[in-house]
Amino acid sequence: MKGWRFIAQRALFLEPILDWDVPLTLSSNPKRDLSGPGSMTGTIDPEYTRLRGPDGDLILKEWGTKLYLEIDGHIRWGGIVTKLAYDGPKVTVTCEGLSSYPHGIPFEDYIISGPLITPKNPYAGKDKNHDGWIDGKKGKQRVPPAPKPYTGKRIDAYEAFRAIWTHVQTRPYGNIGLKIDTHLLGEKLGAADGKSPWELAWWDNPDCGQALDNLARTVPFDWVETHSWLDDHSPGVVHRIRLGKPRLGRKRADLRFADGENLVAIAKPEGMGDDFANEVVVLGKGEGRKMARHQVHRFDGRLRRVATVTDKTLSTAAALRKRGEAELRGRTQALVIPAIQIRDHPNAHFGSWSLGDDIRVQVHLPWTGDVDVWHRIIGDEISADGLITLTLKRSDSFHY
Repeated sequence: MKGWRFIAQRALFLEPILDWDVPLTLSSNPKRDLSGPGSMTGTIDPEYTRLRGPDGDLILKEWGTKLYLEIDGHIRWGGIVTKLAYDGPKVTVTCEGLSSYPHGIPFEDYIISGPLITPKNPYAGKDKNHDGWIDGKKGKQRVPPAPKPYTGKRIDAYEAFRAIWTHVQTRPYGNIGLKIDTHLLGEKLGAADGKSPWELAWWDNPDCGQALDNLARTVPFDWVETHSWLDDHSPGVVHRIRLGKPRLGRKRADLRFADGENLVAIAKPEGMGDDFANEVVVLGKGEGRKMARHQVHRFDGRLRRVATVTDKTLSTAAALRKRGEAELRGRTQALVIPAIQIRDHPNAHFGSWSLGDDIRVQVHLPWTGDVDVWHRIIGDEISADGLITLTLKRSDSFHY
Protein backbone atom coordinates (compact mmCIF):
# COMPACT_ATOMS: atom_id res chain seq x y z
CA MET A 1 0.00 0.00 0.00
CA LYS A 2 2.89 2.33 -0.75
CA GLY A 3 1.59 5.82 -1.40
CA TRP A 4 -1.77 5.04 0.25
CA ARG A 5 -3.20 6.75 3.31
CA PHE A 6 -6.60 7.25 4.88
CA ILE A 7 -7.50 10.76 6.03
CA ALA A 8 -10.26 11.71 8.51
CA GLN A 9 -12.20 14.96 8.69
CA ARG A 10 -15.34 16.03 10.53
CA ALA A 11 -18.42 15.65 8.33
CA LEU A 12 -19.69 19.24 8.29
CA PHE A 13 -18.40 21.65 5.64
CA LEU A 14 -15.07 23.43 6.27
CA GLU A 15 -14.21 21.37 9.33
CA PRO A 16 -10.46 20.72 9.81
CA ILE A 17 -8.57 17.53 9.02
CA LEU A 18 -8.45 15.40 12.18
CA ASP A 19 -5.99 12.67 11.21
CA TRP A 20 -3.70 12.39 8.19
CA ASP A 21 -2.98 8.67 8.54
CA VAL A 22 -5.84 6.63 9.99
CA PRO A 23 -4.55 3.04 10.58
CA LEU A 24 -7.34 1.40 8.56
CA THR A 25 -6.98 -2.05 7.05
CA LEU A 26 -9.34 -2.62 4.13
CA SER A 27 -11.78 -5.50 4.31
CA SER A 28 -13.51 -4.50 1.04
CA ASN A 29 -12.02 -2.47 -1.77
CA PRO A 30 -13.08 1.18 -2.11
CA LYS A 31 -15.80 1.16 -4.79
CA ARG A 32 -17.12 4.01 -6.91
CA ASP A 33 -20.49 3.74 -8.66
CA LEU A 34 -21.98 5.51 -11.65
CA SER A 35 -25.04 7.41 -10.35
CA GLY A 36 -24.46 5.98 -6.89
CA PRO A 37 -22.49 6.68 -3.72
CA GLY A 38 -20.04 3.78 -3.66
CA SER A 39 -18.72 2.19 -0.46
CA MET A 40 -15.65 1.18 1.55
CA THR A 41 -15.18 -1.06 4.61
CA GLY A 42 -12.15 -1.54 6.83
CA THR A 43 -11.00 -2.43 10.33
CA ILE A 44 -8.80 -0.89 12.99
CA ASP A 45 -7.18 -3.30 15.42
CA PRO A 46 -6.03 -2.79 18.14
CA GLU A 47 -7.48 0.38 19.66
CA TYR A 48 -5.43 3.51 18.96
CA THR A 49 -5.63 6.08 21.75
CA ARG A 50 -4.51 8.82 19.34
CA LEU A 51 -7.74 8.45 17.34
CA ARG A 52 -9.40 11.17 19.37
CA GLY A 53 -9.85 14.79 18.40
CA PRO A 54 -8.68 17.89 20.30
CA ASP A 55 -11.99 17.81 22.21
CA GLY A 56 -11.27 14.27 23.40
CA ASP A 57 -14.07 12.87 21.26
CA LEU A 58 -13.51 9.91 18.91
CA ILE A 59 -12.28 10.87 15.46
CA LEU A 60 -14.39 8.16 13.82
CA LYS A 61 -18.08 8.82 14.47
CA GLU A 62 -21.14 7.50 12.64
CA TRP A 63 -22.45 10.30 10.38
CA GLY A 64 -19.85 12.59 11.91
CA THR A 65 -16.65 11.78 10.00
CA LYS A 66 -15.58 12.01 6.38
CA LEU A 67 -12.95 9.46 5.38
CA TYR A 68 -10.77 9.71 2.26
CA LEU A 69 -8.42 7.34 0.49
CA GLU A 70 -5.45 9.23 -0.93
CA ILE A 71 -3.11 7.48 -3.37
CA ASP A 72 0.10 9.26 -4.37
CA GLY A 73 -1.34 12.65 -3.45
CA HIS A 74 -4.70 12.22 -5.20
CA ILE A 75 -8.01 11.50 -3.44
CA ARG A 76 -9.31 8.31 -5.06
CA TRP A 77 -12.31 7.75 -2.77
CA GLY A 78 -14.28 9.83 -0.29
CA GLY A 79 -17.31 9.28 1.88
CA ILE A 80 -18.96 9.32 5.30
CA VAL A 81 -18.54 6.84 8.14
CA THR A 82 -22.05 5.38 8.41
CA LYS A 83 -21.55 2.47 10.81
CA LEU A 84 -19.08 1.35 13.48
CA ALA A 85 -19.13 -2.18 14.90
CA TYR A 86 -17.00 -2.98 17.96
CA ASP A 87 -15.52 -6.35 18.86
CA GLY A 88 -13.15 -5.95 21.81
CA PRO A 89 -10.22 -3.78 20.66
CA LYS A 90 -11.27 -4.17 17.02
CA VAL A 91 -13.63 -1.80 15.24
CA THR A 92 -15.15 -2.33 11.78
CA VAL A 93 -15.68 0.90 9.86
CA THR A 94 -18.32 1.07 7.11
CA CYS A 95 -18.32 4.08 4.80
CA GLU A 96 -20.59 5.24 1.99
CA GLY A 97 -20.12 8.07 -0.49
CA LEU A 98 -21.37 11.55 0.42
CA SER A 99 -24.25 11.09 -2.00
CA SER A 100 -25.72 8.50 0.39
CA TYR A 101 -26.49 11.29 2.86
CA PRO A 102 -29.92 12.41 1.43
CA HIS A 103 -31.35 8.91 1.93
CA GLY A 104 -33.52 9.01 5.02
CA ILE A 105 -33.82 12.81 4.92
CA PRO A 106 -37.45 13.96 4.37
CA PHE A 107 -38.23 16.62 1.78
CA GLU A 108 -40.06 19.39 3.65
CA ASP A 109 -40.86 21.81 0.82
CA TYR A 110 -42.91 21.89 -2.37
CA ILE A 111 -41.81 21.82 -6.02
CA ILE A 112 -44.07 21.53 -9.06
CA SER A 113 -43.15 21.61 -12.73
CA GLY A 114 -45.73 21.99 -15.50
CA PRO A 115 -48.96 22.52 -13.49
CA LEU A 116 -52.20 23.05 -15.41
CA ILE A 117 -53.35 26.55 -14.43
CA THR A 118 -56.95 27.64 -14.94
CA PRO A 119 -57.19 31.46 -14.84
CA LYS A 120 -59.99 33.07 -12.85
CA ASN A 121 -62.95 33.96 -15.06
CA PRO A 122 -63.82 37.64 -14.39
CA TYR A 123 -67.31 37.11 -15.82
CA ALA A 124 -68.21 34.06 -13.76
CA GLY A 125 -71.67 34.49 -12.23
CA LYS A 126 -72.56 37.50 -14.41
CA ASP A 127 -75.04 35.60 -16.60
CA LYS A 128 -77.46 34.25 -14.04
CA ASN A 129 -80.25 33.60 -16.55
CA HIS A 130 -77.84 31.85 -18.95
CA ASP A 131 -78.93 33.78 -22.02
CA GLY A 132 -75.38 34.48 -23.18
CA TRP A 133 -75.53 38.17 -22.26
CA ILE A 134 -73.98 39.88 -19.27
CA ASP A 135 -76.73 40.62 -16.77
CA GLY A 136 -78.17 44.08 -17.36
CA LYS A 137 -76.42 44.40 -20.73
CA LYS A 138 -78.60 42.22 -22.95
CA GLY A 139 -78.10 43.18 -26.57
CA LYS A 140 -75.05 45.20 -25.66
CA GLN A 141 -72.36 42.87 -24.28
CA ARG A 142 -72.16 39.11 -24.65
CA VAL A 143 -70.40 36.94 -22.08
CA PRO A 144 -66.89 36.35 -23.47
CA PRO A 145 -65.40 32.84 -23.53
CA ALA A 146 -63.73 31.75 -20.30
CA PRO A 147 -59.92 32.06 -20.26
CA LYS A 148 -58.27 28.87 -21.47
CA PRO A 149 -56.16 26.80 -19.05
CA TYR A 150 -52.45 26.94 -19.67
CA THR A 151 -49.32 25.13 -18.53
CA GLY A 152 -47.38 26.78 -15.74
CA LYS A 153 -43.61 27.00 -15.45
CA ARG A 154 -41.71 23.84 -16.23
CA ILE A 155 -38.28 23.35 -14.71
CA ASP A 156 -35.25 21.52 -16.07
CA ALA A 157 -34.51 18.11 -14.56
CA TYR A 158 -31.17 19.38 -13.26
CA GLU A 159 -32.85 22.36 -11.61
CA ALA A 160 -35.02 19.90 -9.67
CA PHE A 161 -31.97 17.75 -8.82
CA ARG A 162 -30.12 20.79 -7.48
CA ALA A 163 -33.20 22.04 -5.60
CA ILE A 164 -33.43 18.77 -3.67
CA TRP A 165 -29.72 18.90 -2.82
CA THR A 166 -30.05 22.55 -1.76
CA HIS A 167 -32.93 21.59 0.51
CA VAL A 168 -30.80 18.84 2.11
CA GLN A 169 -27.74 21.02 2.65
CA THR A 170 -29.54 24.13 3.93
CA ARG A 171 -31.21 22.28 6.81
CA PRO A 172 -29.54 22.72 10.23
CA TYR A 173 -26.38 20.57 10.45
CA GLY A 174 -26.91 19.36 6.88
CA ASN A 175 -24.17 21.11 4.89
CA ILE A 176 -21.63 18.51 3.76
CA GLY A 177 -20.08 20.90 1.24
CA LEU A 178 -21.15 19.03 -1.88
CA LYS A 179 -21.27 21.19 -5.02
CA ILE A 180 -23.59 20.25 -7.88
CA ASP A 181 -22.82 21.09 -11.53
CA THR A 182 -24.74 24.17 -12.65
CA HIS A 183 -25.58 23.39 -16.29
CA LEU A 184 -29.02 22.39 -17.57
CA LEU A 185 -29.95 19.01 -19.01
CA GLY A 186 -32.40 20.41 -21.55
CA GLU A 187 -35.19 18.08 -20.40
CA LYS A 188 -38.10 19.80 -18.65
CA LEU A 189 -40.20 17.92 -16.13
CA GLY A 190 -43.97 17.55 -16.49
CA ALA A 191 -46.03 17.28 -19.66
CA ALA A 192 -46.10 20.29 -21.98
CA ASP A 193 -49.92 20.26 -21.98
CA GLY A 194 -50.09 20.51 -18.19
CA LYS A 195 -51.97 17.24 -17.78
CA SER A 196 -49.17 15.38 -16.01
CA PRO A 197 -47.12 17.74 -13.82
CA TRP A 198 -44.03 16.63 -11.93
CA GLU A 199 -44.50 17.26 -8.23
CA LEU A 200 -42.55 16.80 -5.01
CA ALA A 201 -44.70 17.70 -1.99
CA TRP A 202 -43.85 17.58 1.69
CA TRP A 203 -47.28 16.16 2.60
CA ASP A 204 -46.44 12.99 0.69
CA ASN A 205 -43.41 12.57 3.00
CA PRO A 206 -40.94 11.96 0.15
CA ASP A 207 -37.41 10.78 0.87
CA CYS A 208 -34.78 13.11 -0.65
CA GLY A 209 -32.45 10.27 -1.62
CA GLN A 210 -35.20 8.31 -3.33
CA ALA A 211 -36.39 11.46 -5.15
CA LEU A 212 -32.88 12.04 -6.50
CA ASP A 213 -32.55 8.40 -7.60
CA ASN A 214 -35.98 8.45 -9.25
CA LEU A 215 -35.08 11.56 -11.25
CA ALA A 216 -31.84 10.06 -12.54
CA ARG A 217 -33.51 6.74 -13.39
CA THR A 218 -36.68 8.00 -15.09
CA VAL A 219 -35.44 11.02 -17.07
CA PRO A 220 -32.71 9.43 -17.38
CA PHE A 221 -29.25 10.94 -16.79
CA ASP A 222 -25.88 10.10 -15.21
CA TRP A 223 -24.07 11.63 -12.28
CA VAL A 224 -20.88 10.81 -10.43
CA GLU A 225 -19.38 11.89 -7.11
CA THR A 226 -15.78 13.20 -7.10
CA HIS A 227 -13.33 14.50 -4.48
CA SER A 228 -10.11 16.46 -4.93
CA TRP A 229 -7.75 18.70 -3.02
CA LEU A 230 -8.57 22.42 -3.30
CA ASP A 231 -5.01 23.21 -4.45
CA ASP A 232 -1.40 22.28 -3.69
CA HIS A 233 -1.19 24.72 -0.77
CA SER A 234 -4.50 24.04 0.98
CA PRO A 235 -5.81 21.03 2.91
CA GLY A 236 -9.37 21.80 1.79
CA VAL A 237 -11.29 19.15 -0.13
CA VAL A 238 -13.66 19.91 -3.03
CA HIS A 239 -16.69 17.60 -3.18
CA ARG A 240 -18.60 17.62 -6.46
CA ILE A 241 -21.48 15.92 -8.23
CA ARG A 242 -20.73 15.87 -11.96
CA LEU A 243 -23.88 15.76 -14.09
CA GLY A 244 -23.99 14.19 -17.54
CA LYS A 245 -25.56 15.75 -20.61
CA PRO A 246 -27.38 13.38 -20.28
CA ARG A 247 -24.71 10.67 -19.95
CA LEU A 248 -21.16 10.65 -18.67
CA GLY A 249 -18.23 8.93 -20.34
CA ARG A 250 -17.49 8.19 -23.99
CA LYS A 251 -16.59 5.34 -26.29
CA ARG A 252 -12.94 4.50 -25.60
CA ALA A 253 -11.42 3.06 -28.76
CA ASP A 254 -8.03 4.12 -27.33
CA LEU A 255 -8.23 1.56 -24.50
CA ARG A 256 -7.92 -2.21 -24.84
CA PHE A 257 -9.01 -4.94 -22.41
CA ALA A 258 -7.97 -8.39 -23.66
CA ASP A 259 -7.02 -11.89 -22.50
CA GLY A 260 -3.28 -12.45 -22.20
CA GLU A 261 -2.60 -8.72 -21.98
CA ASN A 262 -4.10 -6.72 -19.11
CA LEU A 263 -7.05 -8.92 -18.08
CA VAL A 264 -6.33 -10.87 -14.90
CA ALA A 265 -9.79 -12.35 -14.33
CA ILE A 266 -13.40 -11.99 -15.41
CA ALA A 267 -16.58 -12.53 -13.45
CA LYS A 268 -18.71 -15.46 -14.57
CA PRO A 269 -20.44 -14.43 -17.82
CA GLU A 270 -24.22 -14.31 -17.57
CA GLY A 271 -27.16 -14.46 -19.92
CA MET A 272 -29.80 -11.74 -19.91
CA GLY A 273 -32.04 -13.63 -17.46
CA ASP A 274 -34.99 -11.51 -16.33
CA ASP A 275 -33.81 -8.66 -18.58
CA PHE A 276 -34.33 -10.73 -21.73
CA ALA A 277 -37.18 -9.65 -24.00
CA ASN A 278 -37.96 -10.37 -27.63
CA GLU A 279 -40.84 -7.90 -27.74
CA VAL A 280 -40.93 -4.28 -26.60
CA VAL A 281 -43.98 -2.06 -26.08
CA VAL A 282 -43.18 1.66 -26.17
CA LEU A 283 -45.66 4.08 -24.58
CA GLY A 284 -45.25 7.71 -25.59
CA LYS A 285 -47.00 11.06 -25.39
CA GLY A 286 -50.63 11.34 -24.33
CA GLU A 287 -52.93 9.76 -21.77
CA GLY A 288 -55.50 6.97 -21.81
CA ARG A 289 -56.66 5.79 -25.22
CA LYS A 290 -54.92 8.73 -26.88
CA MET A 291 -51.49 7.63 -25.68
CA ALA A 292 -48.95 7.02 -28.48
CA ARG A 293 -48.04 3.32 -28.57
CA HIS A 294 -45.83 1.06 -30.69
CA GLN A 295 -44.71 -2.57 -30.53
CA VAL A 296 -41.59 -4.16 -31.98
CA HIS A 297 -40.68 -7.84 -31.77
CA ARG A 298 -38.11 -10.34 -32.95
CA PHE A 299 -38.98 -14.04 -33.11
CA ASP A 300 -35.87 -16.06 -32.27
CA GLY A 301 -37.31 -19.45 -31.36
CA ARG A 302 -37.77 -18.55 -27.71
CA LEU A 303 -40.93 -17.91 -25.73
CA ARG A 304 -42.46 -14.47 -25.91
CA ARG A 305 -41.07 -12.08 -23.27
CA VAL A 306 -42.26 -8.47 -23.23
CA ALA A 307 -40.62 -5.31 -21.89
CA THR A 308 -42.58 -2.06 -21.57
CA VAL A 309 -40.88 1.31 -21.93
CA THR A 310 -42.49 4.69 -21.20
CA ASP A 311 -41.08 7.87 -22.73
CA LYS A 312 -43.45 10.86 -22.78
CA THR A 313 -41.16 12.80 -25.13
CA LEU A 314 -42.03 10.48 -28.04
CA SER A 315 -45.07 11.10 -30.21
CA THR A 316 -44.39 9.93 -33.79
CA ALA A 317 -44.50 6.32 -34.95
CA ALA A 318 -40.93 6.62 -36.27
CA ALA A 319 -39.60 7.86 -32.92
CA LEU A 320 -41.46 5.16 -31.00
CA ARG A 321 -40.20 2.44 -33.34
CA LYS A 322 -36.59 3.65 -33.11
CA ARG A 323 -36.74 3.62 -29.31
CA GLY A 324 -38.28 0.15 -29.30
CA GLU A 325 -35.69 -1.29 -31.67
CA ALA A 326 -32.86 0.14 -29.56
CA GLU A 327 -34.38 -1.42 -26.44
CA LEU A 328 -34.83 -4.73 -28.22
CA ARG A 329 -31.16 -4.83 -29.27
CA GLY A 330 -30.11 -4.45 -25.66
CA ARG A 331 -32.43 -7.22 -24.43
CA THR A 332 -31.86 -9.99 -26.94
CA GLN A 333 -28.08 -10.35 -26.78
CA ALA A 334 -26.83 -13.55 -25.25
CA LEU A 335 -23.98 -12.52 -22.99
CA VAL A 336 -23.07 -10.05 -20.25
CA ILE A 337 -19.66 -9.90 -18.55
CA PRO A 338 -20.50 -8.45 -15.12
CA ALA A 339 -16.95 -7.49 -14.14
CA ILE A 340 -13.29 -7.74 -15.12
CA GLN A 341 -10.13 -7.47 -13.06
CA ILE A 342 -7.19 -5.74 -14.70
CA ARG A 343 -3.64 -4.69 -13.89
CA ASP A 344 -1.94 -1.43 -14.72
CA HIS A 345 -0.83 -1.79 -18.34
CA PRO A 346 -0.08 0.40 -21.39
CA ASN A 347 -3.38 -0.83 -22.85
CA ALA A 348 -5.23 1.06 -20.11
CA HIS A 349 -3.21 2.76 -17.41
CA PHE A 350 -4.72 3.22 -13.96
CA GLY A 351 -7.02 6.26 -14.00
CA SER A 352 -7.17 6.46 -17.80
CA TRP A 353 -10.90 5.64 -17.85
CA SER A 354 -13.88 7.38 -16.29
CA LEU A 355 -17.11 5.99 -14.88
CA GLY A 356 -19.58 5.84 -17.75
CA ASP A 357 -16.98 5.08 -20.43
CA ASP A 358 -17.72 2.38 -23.02
CA ILE A 359 -14.88 -0.14 -23.34
CA ARG A 360 -14.30 -3.08 -25.65
CA VAL A 361 -13.83 -6.38 -23.80
CA GLN A 362 -12.17 -9.21 -25.73
CA VAL A 363 -12.07 -12.62 -24.02
CA HIS A 364 -12.16 -16.31 -24.85
CA LEU A 365 -14.83 -18.37 -23.07
CA PRO A 366 -15.11 -22.17 -22.98
CA TRP A 367 -18.79 -22.32 -23.96
CA THR A 368 -19.00 -19.50 -26.47
CA GLY A 369 -15.47 -19.11 -27.84
CA ASP A 370 -14.11 -15.64 -28.64
CA VAL A 371 -16.25 -12.80 -27.31
CA ASP A 372 -15.82 -9.18 -28.36
CA VAL A 373 -18.44 -6.98 -26.69
CA TRP A 374 -18.72 -3.30 -25.78
CA HIS A 375 -19.51 -2.79 -22.12
CA ARG A 376 -20.01 0.34 -20.03
CA ILE A 377 -18.09 0.96 -16.80
CA ILE A 378 -20.64 1.45 -14.03
CA GLY A 379 -18.28 0.96 -11.09
CA ASP A 380 -14.62 0.49 -10.18
CA GLU A 381 -12.77 -0.88 -7.17
CA ILE A 382 -9.19 -0.09 -6.18
CA SER A 383 -7.14 -2.88 -4.63
CA ALA A 384 -3.98 -2.46 -2.56
CA ASP A 385 -2.25 -5.15 -4.66
CA GLY A 386 -2.40 -2.92 -7.72
CA LEU A 387 -5.36 -4.67 -9.36
CA ILE A 388 -8.52 -2.84 -10.37
CA THR A 389 -11.98 -4.38 -10.75
CA LEU A 390 -14.35 -2.77 -13.23
CA THR A 391 -18.08 -3.44 -12.89
CA LEU A 392 -19.71 -3.59 -16.32
CA LYS A 393 -23.02 -3.55 -18.12
CA ARG A 394 -23.63 -4.01 -21.83
CA SER A 395 -23.42 -0.68 -23.66
CA ASP A 396 -26.48 -1.44 -25.78
CA SER A 397 -28.66 -1.68 -22.66
CA PHE A 398 -28.43 2.08 -22.06
CA HIS A 399 -30.69 4.62 -23.74
CA TYR A 400 -30.61 8.38 -23.25
